[in-house]
This record gives sequence, structure tokens and C-alpha cells, in this order.
Amino acid sequence: MPAMNLMQFLTAGMPVLSVLLFLVILRLPATRAMPLSLALSTGMALLIWQMPARQVSAAALEGLVVAATIMWIIFGAIVLLNVLRATGALDTIRAGFSGVSADRRVQLIIIAWLFGAFLEGASGFGTPAAIGAPLLVALGFTPLSAVVLALVADSSPVSFGAVGTPVIVGIGQGLPDATPDQVQAIAVQAISIDIIVASLLPLIMCVMLTRFFATDDKWRSWRAGFAIWPFALISGLAFTVPAWLVARFLGPEFPSIIGGLCGLAIMTLLAHRGWLVPRQPWYFSDADRDRTHELAPPAEQSLSLVRAWMPYVVVAGLLILTRLTILPLQGLLSGATLEWRQILGTEISASMAPLYLPGTLFLLTAVIAAWMHTRSLRPWLGSVATTARSLGPSAIALATAVPMVRIFLQSDINAAGLQSMPLELATLAAGTFADQWPWVAPFVGALGSFIAGSATFSNMMFASFQQSVAVQTGLPETLILALQLLGANAGNMICVVNVVAAASVVNLVGREGDIIRYTLLPMLYYVLAAGAVATLIIWGNSLTVF
Repeated sequence: MPAMNLMQFLTAGMPVLSVLLFLVILRLPATRAMPLSLALSTGMALLIWQMPARQVSAAALEGLVVAATIMWIIFGAIVLLNVLRATGALDTIRAGFSGVSADRRVQLIIIAWLFGAFLEGASGFGTPAAIGAPLLVALGFTPLSAVVLALVADSSPVSFGAVGTPVIVGIGQGLPDATPDQVQAIAVQAISIDIIVASLLPLIMCVMLTRFFATDDKWRSWRAGFAIWPFALISGLAFTVPAWLVARFLGPEFPSIIGGLCGLAIMTLLAHRGWLVPRQPWYFSDADRDRTHELAPPAEQSLSLVRAWMPYVVVAGLLILTRLTILPLQGLLSGATLEWRQILGTEISASMAPLYLPGTLFLLTAVIAAWMHTRSLRPWLGSVATTARSLGPSAIALATAVPMVRIFLQSDINAAGLQSMPLELATLAAGTFADQWPWVAPFVGALGSFIAGSATFSNMMFASFQQSVAVQTGLPETLILALQLLGANAGNMICVVNVVAAASVVNLVGREGDIIRYTLLPMLYYVLAAGAVATLIIWGNSLTVF
């Protein structure tokens, strides 16, 4: 295989570089940045990577199918949110939180970190941000803080998202010869590292909240974020330790689901009793504090607190029931697919299982919620119409971002004799940084998620490569593959597809660059901390040998 020259290197890196340039540096909205990125990446793929025009076109069409599935999820999430707003359920939920804690830091941990972990374990597909971010906004969070912190929270649970798909499918198919015991060992190694690394994420989220997102200078400080460290640290462990136990003794299907539920039970009880929580609650501003104190108690709301929360219980139950392989629902719903095989005569195919997508379950839950709360479907019909009118900018962004990603991933067919762009970048990294691979391996995983928008696809794409590098450098294979898993989690925070989708559900289209600027630092913490822990493990093992 020939090595990349400079122009080929720039071509391979263009999907990353263009996003950073247009979204982060120039601060263009995604509706302008992503069409520009698509045009630039497509031109260089044709002229420099020498991809056939038919291959580029087929990959772009595949991307449009993938974008349609993402839009369906966004559409369903926003319809559900609008129905709950129209029926008054969100007002009741917001008032009900005063019975647990009015402190925004506590609400952030319970909703984004723990409820989000449960949703990730049950469904994946960006569901935690699609459900969690709007719920935070309904509680009184600013849209930017809600999206940024929901994306940061949706990291560690991704290892076991969608009932273990990133491990079972991602690592399992990425390493065809791996046994189930080997795959489980990789998962256990990953969550073992996360007990140290990810358990600090709730504290990092609280510090970001109080320092960057207060709307009144009086409430903006680092100290307020660190003040909740006992509650934040216990909440991190309340997820990672049960997740480790489940991964170790039951397997990779349920660590995020059970870890999230255990954490919710423990931390909600602690918050309700005021244990480990600072005496002084934190708010975005004085006005936010006053609004919170003026909320009517749940008993005075038009809906009871149980009825208001019931749609979330229903959607969580549906997600679990339709993802369990031991039940017939998964095969029934996922079997109803729309397929486009050999697009334009290439080997590229695309499919969609509309009944299996979370968006369909969100819409069904919205129907149930409208009828449950009002005995009428009028709120649902109105929400569908309102939501459809609002999704134009998001459709433009996704319909250009995802095709760019698919061209990048399908670039193995070319006249230049090169591998696909992501594999060429990874090979270059291995040749340059082989001696520091425990530090680099998570970045490779993050690259896959950042571009592909999927930790599962990142693991499928790079697992075999990571294993090969481990063998060549004499590093523990299980440890390096665990770093691949963790890096894929980290990339989920800044993935452009996730960012565009999350921004859409809280009406923050145009601020995608701001979101990535905020999530970039916690992403770097995650990969660097994972690399540091892995280096210490290798160092400790070497001392044991002697």
C-alpha cells in the first residue's frame, strides 16, 4: 500500500478539519458549515483520493438514508416534548423537582448523568440527549447548558448503549475471531478504567455548569461547582460500580441500564433527604431562584406528578421491551425494513427499520400521553404540525453532514491504491506514535465516533486495527481494545451528527460550533485520563514481572 502524500493526508482529514474550521473557528451555523464541508470533502475525494464518481454518489445517497433515520428520531422526540408542554405535564414535572431538590447541580446529575445513562443503556441512538436536554430546559436550564452537559454525560454509558450494542456488535464484529468471554473481558476492562475516569464526570459537569452557564455574574464561579463534590463523586460511583458488577457477572447487555437505575435510586434518596448536598442551592440567576420558589407544589397542578412522569416511564419501558433479544418484539419490529441494495450498482447498501427506531416509540408515547392527560388527540396533532414546521434547518444540516461522513467511510474504493480515509489516518498515527500508543488509542476511537456518529461503528471499524497495533507493540490486547471503547465514548461528546441532533431538539440550531467548543475539553479529559490510567496499568504490570 502506498503511503499518503500531503494532499492525500489533507483530504483524509478534511471532514474533521472542515468541521473545526467552519463550525468552531469561523462559528458558521451548521446550515452553512455542513454544506460547505460536504462540497469541499467531495471535491477532494474525487480529485485527490481518486474515488469514482459513482462511489461518491452512492455514499452520499446512503448518507441521506441515515440522515432520514436521525431526523425521524429528532421529530419523535420534539413531538413528545411539545405534547407534554401542551398538556401541562412539564409544568408539573418542574414543580415536582422542588420536592427532591431545587439545586440546578443536583437536577443536572439526576437527569443528565443518571437518567441519561439509563436511556443510553435502553436505546442508544442519541436518545439521552433527545430526551434529557429538553427535560432540562423544561426544568429551567438554558438551552446551551442543557445540550452541552447532556452530551458530556452521554459518554461512559455509551460502552453498553442499546443493550450492549457497541460491545457485542461493535467489538464482536470488529474482531470476528473473538470469543464471547474475550469480548466480555474487554468490556470489564473498559468499565474498570471508567470507575476512575468517568466517576469524575458529574463533578466536571457541575463545575462547567456553575462557571460557564450562569446568566448572572453573582452566581458564576468555580467554587460553586466544586462545592458539590461529595454528591457528585458518589453519583459517579453510583453508576460506574454497579455497571462494573453487571459487566463482570452478567455480561455487557445491561450495565448502563442497571447502573443508571441504581444511581437514580441512590442519588434521588440522598437529594430528597439533603445528604451530601450543599446548604446553599445554586441557580442560574436571582430571577431563576425566584421562579423556582414560586412554583406551585405538585398537588396544586392540573396533573398529578405520577401522571406527568408516566410518558417517560412508558417510553423507557417500550425501549427496553423492544431491545431485549429474548422477546419477540425486537425481531418483529427490526424485521420490517426498507432496503436500498447496491446503490447505483456499487457494493453500498442502505436500510431503515422505521418501526424499530426510537422516533416511532416517541410518537407512540406522545399519542398515549395526549390521550392520558386530556382524553383528546388534539395536543398530539398540533404538536406534529408545529414540529414539522420547525425542522427545516436541522434537515439541511443533517442532509449534508451525514453524506460527508459516509463518503469518508466508503473511501476504500479509489484509484490511488489507498485504504479508506479513517484507516489511513489510523495507520499513520500507529507508525508515528507506536511507542505512545496507550495515549493514542483512545483518540483513534474518538475519531471514529466523531466522524461516524456511532461508537458501534467506530469499534467495528478500528477494533481489528487496534488489536494489530497491540500485537506489534507488545501491549496488552484487552487493554488497548478497552481504550478503543472508551475513546469511542469520548468522541460521542463532540460528534457533529449528535451535536446537530441535540441542538435541534432545544431549538438551538446555529449554535453547533459553540456546543463543540464546550464539549471539546471534557472529551480531551476523558481520552487523556483513560490513556494515563492505562499507562499506569502497564507500568504496574511491568513492575510485577520484575
